[in-house]
Amino acid sequence: MATATTQSPPRTLRLVRSGPVLLMGLVIGVGILLFSMMSSIAFGAADIGPNEVWAALFAFDANSTNHLIIRTLRVPRALIAALVGASLAVAGAIMQGLTRNPLASPGILGINAGAAFAVVGAVFLFNVSSLSVYALFAIAGAALTAVAVYTLGSIGRDGPTPLKLTIAGAAFTAFLSSLTTGILILNQRTLEQIRFWLAGSVAGRDLDLLFQALPYLGIGLFLSFTLGRQLTTLSLGEDVAKGLGQRTGWIRILAALTVVLLAGGAVAVAGPIGFVGLVIPHVVRFFVGIDYRWILPYAALVGAIFLIIADVSARLVLRPAEMPVGIMTAAIGGPFFIYLVRWRVKR
Repeated sequence: MATATTQSPPRTLRLVRSGPVLLMGLVIGVGILLFSMMSSIAFGAADIGPNEVWAALFAFDANSTNHLIIRTLRVPRALIAALVGASLAVAGAIMQGLTRNPLASPGILGINAGAAFAVVGAVFLFNVSSLSVYALFAIAGAALTAVAVYTLGSIGRDGPTPLKLTIAGAAFTAFLSSLTTGILILNQRTLEQIRFWLAGSVAGRDLDLLFQALPYLGIGLFLSFTLGRQLTTLSLGEDVAKGLGQRTGWIRILAALTVVLLAGGAVAVAGPIGFVGLVIPHVVRFFVGIDYRWILPYAALVGAIFLIIADVSARLVLRPAEMPVGIMTAAIGGPFFIYLVRWRVKR
């Protein structure tokens, strides 16, 4: 009688995904994040040397122009880019685990479009100008769009399949984007007020905005890290999760709330920046495996690093002018999305 054998993963892969190595990777990631933030502070329309950056941070001189630029513009910009990048990446990772859909992300499933439409509508109807109020409308728009996409994608006897959710998200994205464009065409004042925000940007953000966004994004990140074990189980399938005694309904509700807080808060601060939530989880999953207790913190780190580097690149490509960081992330994420769709179709 022939005996069945199970192919074990390569020894090198098991080593890379072992606990101590993954923990060391997080420490290294924090170091890379700090280096990226220092680069963001140093480079721009006017390059500032490392010594002056250090002096501005720890020996501030209010009479120095460079010190004022660093403290009031570049430090808040770097911090916001890190927070937004981490939030979008974690939101994308949760969505992919929750729906078991490799194409899921706040941009692909219409969450960003819903948040952006809500903000544009608020500016058009109520003349809203405060970014703190943007956050409330963005979160409401993200929540309503998430419910609508999931409802539409659940129609039919087979329930919310990955393909149906992707199609529903694409449909809502196109619909809401067309409505947003129509409002901007009809109302020049609204276009002038938020056109740079709509392209996705972290330029011109200050510490007050960071503090306003921190409750939404901080709570969202905290909830996500507490759901790591449950998301790992849920990503294996509904039946498996229920068989292990998991209350899948509550987990889905908490995970959806987390995505809404992260995606809505990030859009309110920086506009609809695409592809971060799509690309980063796949890159992270390749290295750390399927355990969301590791995927989520790694996604936060890599997402923060990615958006900071994209923002620095957006400043340097057309210096002294700069392009919105959303254009840079689209240039990087677009080809990856095409590759991912082709790979999915082949499978």
